[in-house]
Amino acid sequence: MSIKTRITELLGIRYPIIQAGMSWASSSSLLAGAVSKAGGLGVIAAGPMRPDDLRRAIREVRAITDAPFAVNVALYNKRAAEHLQIVLDEAVPILIASQGSPRDHIGRFQAAGVKWLHVVAHPDHARKAAAAGVDGLIVVGGEAGGHPPPSGTSTLVLVRLIARAVNLPIIAGGGVADGAGVAAMLCLGADAVQMGTRFLLTPEASLHDAYKQKVLGAGVGDTTLVGWRGLPIRAVRNAFTDEYEAAERAGKPREALEALFGSRSLKMAAMDGDVDQGKVEAGQSAALVDALEPAAALVERIAAETREAMSRMANQLK
Repeated sequence: MSIKTRITELLGIRYPIIQAGMSWASSSSLLAGAVSKAGGLGVIAAGPMRPDDLRRAIREVRAITDAPFAVNVALYNKRAAEHLQIVLDEAVPILIASQGSPRDHIGRFQAAGVKWLHVVAHPDHARKAAAAGVDGLIVVGGEAGGHPPPSGTSTLVLVRLIARAVNLPIIAGGGVADGAGVAAMLCLGADAVQMGTRFLLTPEASLHDAYKQKVLGAGVGDTTLVGWRGLPIRAVRNAFTDEYEAAERAGKPREALEALFGSRSLKMAAMDGDVDQGKVEAGQSAALVDALEPAAALVERIAAETREAMSRMANQLK
C-alpha cells in the first residue's frame, strides 16, 4: 500500500521516504538502487566521484530497478559542472542540488524534464529557490548529520517556517529514523522525509565497518557541531572533535581553526576507518538506531510504521 503525498506524486515513488545523498556512503549504486527498488527514492552522492564512476553508478542503478532515483550534486564542488552534465547526458530523472544557487543551471534541466529538488536551511533561501523555479525543497534542520544549518535551528521549527513561506512540496531532513518521525514531519507540513543516518547504517552503505560501528555506538549527546565559524558539520564525538572544541575554547584564531578543520576529512573515517581522527559525520538520530538493517527491509518497515502512526493519530481524533 503506497502513501500518497505531493512528493510521491511529483517523483513517482511509492513512499515519502528519501535516502539522503551521503558522500562515500551512497557514492555508488548499491544503496540508491536498493532504496528505489523498495519504493523510496535512492540517491547517488556525486560529491567525491570521478565522472566515469558516476556514469557507471547511474547505469548500475538502472540495472537494479526501473524505479525513479536521483543524483545529489553540491554546486560548489570543483566537479559540479561535469556532474551536472552527466545527469543530463544519462537522463537521470531527479537532481538534488545543494550549496549553491539553482539560477544559472535550472533552465536546461527544466527543458530536459528533470525534476530539481533544492536543499535549503533558511526561509530566505527557500524563497529564492522557489523564485528560481525548483520543483521542491529539502529542508535540513539542526539535528542532521553532515552540514546542518549554521543557525542550529531544529527541523521542527525550520519545516514549519518554510512551509509557511513557500507553496512547494517539502522534504524534511534531520532527526528522523523511523515511521513515527515521518508521520510527525507530515503533520508539520512536509510531504516526505529525507533520512541519512538511518540509511548509512545499512549493509549497502559503502562505508568502512569501523565508521558504522562508531555511529551505532552513539547515544544521546554523542554528536556535536564543529566548525561554527565556517561551514559546520555534525559528527560523532572523537579525538578530532575534542581537539577542535578545545582549540575553540582556548580562543585560537580563525586561521588556526580552519587549518585544524581542514587537516581531517570524512574520507579518513568513511574509507580508511580512522574513526578517531577522521570526521564521522552523523545526525542526532544515531541515538535511535541500534542495528544495521538491509535497505529494502528498512524502507518497508518505516512505511508500515508511518501508516501505523498516522492511523493512531486519526483514531485519537474520533
